[in-house]
Amino acid sequence: MDFRSETVGSHTRMLGRRFVVLLSMCLQLLFGVGSAFAPHIYVYMAFRFVVATAASGILINAFVLGAEWTSTSKRAFVTISAHTFFAVGQLVMAGVAYFIRDWRILHLVFSGPLLLALPAVYWLLPESARWLMTQGRMKEARKEVLRAARVNRRTISEAMLSQLESENTSKTGSMPDLFRVSYLRKRVLIMNSLWFATSVVYFGVSLNVEHFGLDIYLTQFIFGLVEIPARMGSILFLEYFGRRKSQAAALFGAGTACLVILAIPKDLPVVVTVIAVLGKYAATSSFTMLYVFTAELYPTILRQSGVGLNSTCARIGGILAPLIRLLDVYHSAIPMVLYGTIPLIGGILCFLLPETLNTELQDHTQQRTKKDADAECHDNPSTGSTKF
Repeated sequence: MDFRSETVGSHTRMLGRRFVVLLSMCLQLLFGVGSAFAPHIYVYMAFRFVVATAASGILINAFVLGAEWTSTSKRAFVTISAHTFFAVGQLVMAGVAYFIRDWRILHLVFSGPLLLALPAVYWLLPESARWLMTQGRMKEARKEVLRAARVNRRTISEAMLSQLESENTSKTGSMPDLFRVSYLRKRVLIMNSLWFATSVVYFGVSLNVEHFGLDIYLTQFIFGLVEIPARMGSILFLEYFGRRKSQAAALFGAGTACLVILAIPKDLPVVVTVIAVLGKYAATSSFTMLYVFTAELYPTILRQSGVGLNSTCARIGGILAPLIRLLDVYHSAIPMVLYGTIPLIGGILCFLLPETLNTELQDHTQQRTKKDADAECHDNPSTGSTKF
């Protein structure tokens, strides 16, 4: 697990989203393959640390790029569709690991496909035009917008391009800005708690498959299978019930499932697994929704910093999740009580955040007034914005 998400975020502010994705893929390929040849555990741990850092660079920047290139009406669909492939990866991982028991060969099999992915990403992945404009790099932003229009067989008038240039000014942000601006400070603290809570219950369930009574490969396969409808189903909840209510419901569902498991007799492993799968479903939905909700809460100049900091809190939760399991030496119910109550608290905190459904992404730290938002919706009711 990656504990360096904020490092990735700070690098992105200077180098851009696309560069960090490509660099992260190269590192993941190099050190992923290198892990298969690690001579001892310490080298292996160091290599896996780099792989985890690189994975975070790919994950965070890929979903931010998608959010910044997508209109408000399609943002959830694009972000979540990409996340669905995590579930596909988990399904493949369980199947491949079942047949390949040599860990060195397994590392090569999992890292090798990056050789094919790198050239495709290099040629196809664009830089965020929105980010380029906030950095004052208007020539590059204009080029990316025209390229996107060409791919989508659309035309953009010179008047619209001129309007984009006049509406955006060059500004930068840094991590301290998240705490200097009052409304951002509130958001980042709450989102830190939500990412932590989601990670604790997600990994608490995922990493304890051997305690549910069934074969670990089968359970991991089922967990991966249930993530596909969990992620895609999140789109409907986000669009019909909004971000805040959907996020709270997912956290409540995950926490409740963990508490219900305590009431199931241990001689009913199938029932325990079913409840655990439902908990995994809710936890996966919560993680999926977080990426959409978080991207919409931060301005472009600080989006990567905010997501990086929130993701770091999630990694802390991922580190603590298996350690919480060790508390069963004092009482067998303690781990599940913690896995259940922490997300319940997170669900309550959701209601302290603003609703972001159908709102345009914010570029700078100045909050838009209600009058500004109404004007945007009047300009373009379908997307709530005149921007691309």
